[in-house]
Amino acid sequence: MPDKLKLSLAIDRYDRHMPFFDGTLDLPDRLELDVKQAGQSNTLRDGTDRHGRMIHDGEFDICEFSMSTFLMAKSRGMPLAGIPVFPRRLFSQSQMWVHPDSGIWHPKDLIGKKVAVSSFQTTLSLLAKGDLKFYYDVPWEEIHWLLTSSEKVKFEPKAGVKIDYIGDQAGLGHKLVSGEVDALFLPRPPKSVAAGETPARHLFKDCRAEEKEYFDTVGDFPIMHVVAVRQSLIEEEPWLAQAIIDMFNQARDISERYYDDPGYTRMAWARHGVEEERHAFGNPWQNGFKQNRANLERFIKYSHDQGLIDEVYPPEILFVESTLDT
Repeated sequence: MPDKLKLSLAIDRYDRHMPFFDGTLDLPDRLELDVKQAGQSNTLRDGTDRHGRMIHDGEFDICEFSMSTFLMAKSRGMPLAGIPVFPRRLFSQSQMWVHPDSGIWHPKDLIGKKVAVSSFQTTLSLLAKGDLKFYYDVPWEEIHWLLTSSEKVKFEPKAGVKIDYIGDQAGLGHKLVSGEVDALFLPRPPKSVAAGETPARHLFKDCRAEEKEYFDTVGDFPIMHVVAVRQSLIEEEPWLAQAIIDMFNQARDISERYYDDPGYTRMAWARHGVEEERHAFGNPWQNGFKQNRANLERFIKYSHDQGLIDEVYPPEILFVESTLDT
């Protein structure tokens, strides 16, 4: 019997990933996984900076990876292969924060303002800027962007765009209060905001209604992360591409059943939320290439418009060829 293929897998601790950690996932007989609980902007059991460790050091065999950085990596010929599995999705609207007394209630109010983001190329930043321009008709070029993190992949910003590095993401809540920044676009609020130490509110008065309208208009739940694999590994073991899709689908389906038990989470209304979201969105967590093609095309359009990639390319080039029929 041949030795098992032992591979490292770096993922976050989402509910849909728990079957990878708790041993309830059925793995292919040929495969053994060393599952790393690695964060990106927060430190987990196996560290942080998951995306940087993958793209710069090739530390993992398989990795949950930034969609925006992946688009840039593929356009530059970096040795990463994509699997059409999308383990993280977010709407941009809930991630836009302003001071309660700012008078900013619509994206158009951001023109000429200072907006802090993690990095220019972070997927949420890419999505939010693209949504401003193509969904709300607010040119992102007319906003002053303040960055708290360095870029994973080098690029040349578009001429005339105001971008400054300020660092200190932890202090953004205080900068919002002082007026040093006018808005924050972040996937989680600064600690001082979350703790109630500094005040902030969502840009949109009713984020749920805004996101539902967005979903009904564009037709999907925006992709944040993709699964990336070392190119050489896929070339050596082509069967892995489908196996990875199957494993992530299985994990998602197992975790979906967690919510059949209203006591699964400490959130008293979690079951109500599950039922409400199923009614509003159906099942927006489907993996595979075909049904996510339009979602991917929108991100490629945004990335090109923001100067992160040099040309608009077909999304097929992102993924292992054998997965394009999924």
